[in-house]
Amino acid sequence: MDSLTGQPRPVSRRWRLTGWLLAAVWLFFLNVPFSTALQQPQSWRRIVGVVTLVAFGLGYVLLFQWARNLRQHLLPIPVHRARLALLLLLGLGLASIPGTAGDWTATLVFVAASAVFLLPAVQALVIVALCALTPLVAAWLVPAWTGESTVTFAVLLASFAMFGVSRLAQRNSELQAAQQEIGRLAVAEERARAARDLHDILGHSLTVVAIKAELAGRLIEVDRDRAAVEIAEVEALARAALADVRETVGAYREVTLVGELAGARSALVAAGIAAELPAEVPTLPQEWDQLFGWAVREGVTNVVRHSGARCCTIRVHQDLVEVSDDGRGPSAPDPSGHGLVGLRERALRLDATVTVGRGPDGSGFLLRVHAPGEAR
Repeated sequence: MDSLTGQPRPVSRRWRLTGWLLAAVWLFFLNVPFSTALQQPQSWRRIVGVVTLVAFGLGYVLLFQWARNLRQHLLPIPVHRARLALLLLLGLGLASIPGTAGDWTATLVFVAASAVFLLPAVQALVIVALCALTPLVAAWLVPAWTGESTVTFAVLLASFAMFGVSRLAQRNSELQAAQQEIGRLAVAEERARAARDLHDILGHSLTVVAIKAELAGRLIEVDRDRAAVEIAEVEALARAALADVRETVGAYREVTLVGELAGARSALVAAGIAAELPAEVPTLPQEWDQLFGWAVREGVTNVVRHSGARCCTIRVHQDLVEVSDDGRGPSAPDPSGHGLVGLRERALRLDATVTVGRGPDGSGFLLRVHAPGEAR
């Protein structure tokens, strides 16, 4: 199945031809009744025998291909249609009696095998039993039909073989379905990851761009030089955001704690928020450095957007990072924001804990990412 369109992949021409051959090769076992029909002294009997056997063989091959195609596309086989098809096969076999005499029972081998492939286990078992008993009962009722006990053995053997084939086909279908589901989930997860990354990048960058553009608009009449500086920074931020998007698409982007602290200082100053940042940061493993960088980015973005704060404090230790402010804080802290979801998922990969809520004194807002004990 194509992972993009959700449609089954087309079956190759060679594989379709192989399927036809697998179905047709078994028609060799109709040679006995076919030979009997050709040796009939009366022409009408020859015609009836040959025509019905040809129709029987064609019907069997088409039925097999129909069921095989449904299995390949992971579709259920309609039981009522399968029963009707088996009745038609049996009817063609019975119609061949004028030309094949007792050898018509060879068609029961195909009916039994088809039932195993098409029907649920209990129904198939009943049909196999009836097909196995029919030659014995027919030979007892019509003494001229001798040697039909071999057909009973053939019915049982073919049914057992088809049972193995059908179970193998079912397992292959289940494996194919599982592989397709894994592929679909992988695509969905990758799309969600890309969406989170783009949100985290553009949400932060565009917030800072908007604030700096607003500041430049206010300064343009009173301090053109300062406004020009702010506009230059807006241009630089826009170019950096574009580069981040390109790197995200290419899966090359790296977030670092030092880089995010520098960006946080610029964003907070542009928003008129006093920034208390650490003068130094501890040396961290790469994965923790990236996680703490994401935490700083998400926390500062929320402070600039929503807090109305006058001061933002960022603390970094070996085992945790905190972003807090003295703003109004949320009336009901919502941990399900899109950015926080992405941060939580990144933290979960390292068994870290993400805490959001009001500050220790009950005011403002606090975002904390805490490493587990063994990672400290």
